[in-house]
Amino acid sequence: MSLDTMRDSTTATTATPARRRFLRQSGALLLGLQAGGVVGLASAADADPKARPAGAFAPNAFIRIDADGGVTLVSKQPEIGQGIKTSLPMVIAEELEVDWKRVRVVQGDLDPVYGPQGAGGSTSTPTNYDNFHRLGATARTMLVQAAALAWGVPASSCRASLGAVLHDASGRKLGYGALVPAAARLPLPDAQDVVLKDPSTYRLLGTRVGGVDNGRVVSGQPLFGIDTRLPGMLYATYVKCPVLGGRPLAANLDAVRALPGVKAAFIVAGTANLNGLRPGVAIVADSTWNALRARKALAVTWDEGDGARHGWAGFAAQARAAAGKPGTVVLRKDGDVAAALAGAAHTVEASYTYPFISHASMEPQNCTAWFKPDAGTLELWAPTQNPGAGQALVTSTFGIPKDKIVLHITRSGGGFGRRLSSDFIVEAVAIAQQVAAPVKLTWTREDDLQQDHFRAGGFHFLRGGTDAGGRLVAWHDHFVTFANRVERDGASVLQPGSGAGLSVDEFPARWVPNCLLEQTPLECRIPMGPWRAPGSNVFSWVIHSFIDELAHAARRDPVAFRLELLGERDLMAGTGERGVPYNVARMRGVLEAVAARAGWGKRTFARGQGAGVAFHFSHRGYVAQVAEVTVSRDGKLTVDRVVVVADIGAQVVNLSGAEHQVEGSVIDGLSTLMHPALDIEQGRVVQSNFHEYQLLRMPDVPRRIESHFLKTDYPVTGLGEPAFPPLAPAVCNAIFAATGHRVRELPLSKTDLSWS
Repeated sequence: MSLDTMRDSTTATTATPARRRFLRQSGALLLGLQAGGVVGLASAADADPKARPAGAFAPNAFIRIDADGGVTLVSKQPEIGQGIKTSLPMVIAEELEVDWKRVRVVQGDLDPVYGPQGAGGSTSTPTNYDNFHRLGATARTMLVQAAALAWGVPASSCRASLGAVLHDASGRKLGYGALVPAAARLPLPDAQDVVLKDPSTYRLLGTRVGGVDNGRVVSGQPLFGIDTRLPGMLYATYVKCPVLGGRPLAANLDAVRALPGVKAAFIVAGTANLNGLRPGVAIVADSTWNALRARKALAVTWDEGDGARHGWAGFAAQARAAAGKPGTVVLRKDGDVAAALAGAAHTVEASYTYPFISHASMEPQNCTAWFKPDAGTLELWAPTQNPGAGQALVTSTFGIPKDKIVLHITRSGGGFGRRLSSDFIVEAVAIAQQVAAPVKLTWTREDDLQQDHFRAGGFHFLRGGTDAGGRLVAWHDHFVTFANRVERDGASVLQPGSGAGLSVDEFPARWVPNCLLEQTPLECRIPMGPWRAPGSNVFSWVIHSFIDELAHAARRDPVAFRLELLGERDLMAGTGERGVPYNVARMRGVLEAVAARAGWGKRTFARGQGAGVAFHFSHRGYVAQVAEVTVSRDGKLTVDRVVVVADIGAQVVNLSGAEHQVEGSVIDGLSTLMHPALDIEQGRVVQSNFHEYQLLRMPDVPRRIESHFLKTDYPVTGLGEPAFPPLAPAVCNAIFAATGHRVRELPLSKTDLSWS
């Protein structure tokens, strides 16, 4: 088998061997990414040039060059719409000095040789960028050495350019294809002999490159997990209790098994892990249609459990009661907030509320599983953001060793953090273990909406004060959040949902002399999981809206107020998000740049029009936005313009992809601000489908989105999340400037914006 037959599609007719087995059988040299981020050999045997395959140059697990000069690059991270399948291979191609038009990109399956393979938290670029430069440069160095040996000249007198090695002094040139046999026999060069390109010479990075899958996506070719087809495949649906956290007691299984096309129906006991294999009833049939038709005839007796007591109205009442009491946990206490507020020239109190929401990915959760009991092996096809965690959950749930699991990573039709969870994978495995055939489990849209791992709702009760000079001197945030009860170290504890816990360094804590951050968790049985820019997606709206309230109360310009709050220090002591220091100079840079780009303070707006500003540090990226809006007298909102300035380090990898990520973040941020909310009554999600869970429509997107990137001398970072958080506060602050209405509850549809 050649590299060309690797997973380049989610359609399969035969089981594909594990990537590691292919590479070891072929004898290719594995230059993998080790845990410490160092490029090294997978094994001494693989390092032997004599053992490498004939007819191709495969210096590492990511690169193959064939005798015709064609280049195949492996993309190891899951592609969920963020463009990583294009941008990371671009890094290798840049250093390799190949013509991008001759590059073919294939998706790598889960394999330790590739190193970490998750796609979440905008980590794919920063964790791979430097290593991928080294991979490409190492292969280029070997090709140059091969040409130099052929010509009998020093390698230093040769250079690589667009798939060939040139010797300028003699005018000689050899294409990479012609160098394949000689390069394949060379040992790896010493690290000091591998020189990375000067960024000023980049020809590919920083340009606009279309997605490698674009043609197949727009023509409807099979790429996604839901497209998977296997010989003899069966189709499954999985029914869970409508009350979150409930379990089945009994069902009319015999009646369901008698229905046309049904092959099996059974109860799955599940586990206590709300984010793992939840209990349910599986139906397996010869088609998705027959499985779903049988589902309509299914009658289940449910044990609804404690979750049946949950309701949003009850949660809101608990939050209001908690607001008048000290927080359960004091996260941070600096100075004397009460005294500072008593002596402040201006004080503001406000409460901010946001609901539970769903990820609403376009492709519902799905997974195809093929369990072979005789061999004890399991093969999976899954649109997962975190294949390693999925494999680990399968092992911990069913006891199947990791080396017996092959996981093919398919393209995902959106993720937004949902596919970091692996519940749909273990559901498929539980079903596959009961039938002697490959089984594709497909969630319905209703399943996807009502059985999600939701973004947690929350309640913030805030107080703040400024002195006579308009400087922020007091900040108090009592955050009432949601938590699940879990077992940890033999004890039962409440654990806030993903993104549902404040950091002790949450901005502007370290910037205010008197600061109190408190947190009170409300126990619930609602599964929660990462949602695009976890935590930041709602904290930014709360924090930067309230900062705007304080600026207006002090009669200060909102941009000047924020710049003064940030101060002049280059780097704050302590840590910011995920232990990454908060660089004040970078934040000031994007804030000053967005104000200049938007012409802040240089325009006079009519009544019903206004501009708002916000910034946020999220997932290593520094982003500031200015939104300009028009609100009609009857309250219809139009976002006229959004100006975005981002500092994501020294290099934009794919300018087209970066612009798309910014524009997508702005549109997704506006959609999330305006519409989605889940009502929870008696433990059930009320909304069932998109007719009840509205998202932004095309006529309502911003009229103009301007994307600008500051190139700074800092490591390259990702962009899937950083541009999302500032949108909501920027728009809400613009609404206040236009109408005087302060938006303190999400979604925006709950606020009457009409004015007279």
